[in-house]
Amino acid sequence: MKTVCLKKPSEFELLSTEEPIQKAGETLVKVHRVGICGTDIHAFHGRQPFFNYPRILGHELGLEVISPDPTNPGLSKGDKCSLEPYFNCGTCIACIAGKPNCCTSLNVFGVHSDGGMRSVISVPTHKLHCSKKLSYDQLALVETLGIGAHAVERAAVKANEYVLIIGAGPIGLSVIQFAQAAKAQVVVMDISESRLNFCKQYLNVKATLKPGEKQLEELKSLGNGDLPTVVIDATGNPKSMAQAFDFPAHGGRLLFVGLFQGDVTFNDPNFHRRELTLLASRNALPKNFKEIIHQIESGVIDTTPWITHRLTLDQIPTEFSKLSKDPSAIKIMVEVD
Repeated sequence: MKTVCLKKPSEFELLSTEEPIQKAGETLVKVHRVGICGTDIHAFHGRQPFFNYPRILGHELGLEVISPDPTNPGLSKGDKCSLEPYFNCGTCIACIAGKPNCCTSLNVFGVHSDGGMRSVISVPTHKLHCSKKLSYDQLALVETLGIGAHAVERAAVKANEYVLIIGAGPIGLSVIQFAQAAKAQVVVMDISESRLNFCKQYLNVKATLKPGEKQLEELKSLGNGDLPTVVIDATGNPKSMAQAFDFPAHGGRLLFVGLFQGDVTFNDPNFHRRELTLLASRNALPKNFKEIIHQIESGVIDTTPWITHRLTLDQIPTEFSKLSKDPSAIKIMVEVD
């Protein structure tokens, strides 16, 4: 079967490999779609934390069941599924507390172990989420949307709350959609005019701004004199994350959904004076996958604008580098058919 492996930073290789053996408790599935996310791009450029080479990437997946798990009658041959790619132990303090997304020994498929950039994979049956209505494209977008859904939950966004979302890449866009679903007053900040225009045109974002000398004044103006009560930074950029401490209102919340390899520093008196709450958001929860599939099926979440570029497995070694730097690329979808 065809397999694409990231041998080292900036070098993909197209290989022919054997199909995996289906183990107990697993389902054999055909990969139809692989969404490319920031994690994959960071890995390609050698900037992804918790990562080793060589690695088969791919954790945003649209899948077809080809050999069901005989011990689990819930799935049948031909069923279409999304994968919850966070393989957790189930027994650590985080798992027991209902937070398998930050398991102490978490194995993210396609990041810590070989993923879905290949024709066939065998995965734990309980990590598959089936839909009778969604396309493979839509199913491959569920994981990305889950990141945003979980971030908005972690930030406890309320209706009519003033929320600033920094970064309009794919993760930021997913945060925007769920902040809007929570009926918050959403403002988006990004350095890219094209990304801000995308937010206005396709996500119906009313207020956007670019970083600059007058950003605090602009934020106060948009908030009728007040700064946002919630700030979510989805950039994974150290300068942006450090600066984000200046944006929340007194008593506000700051959440980091992006990450980078390094330390974030902030002014402690500035932090304490406003009694800010600092939060991190990692991955998503199983319930997010179920809820998002329902929201897409019912039309609450529209995935139509997301996919801007397409590749085949064969094209990844030659085309990925260029597309990974293309500012117009919102979501690159790999077709494995």
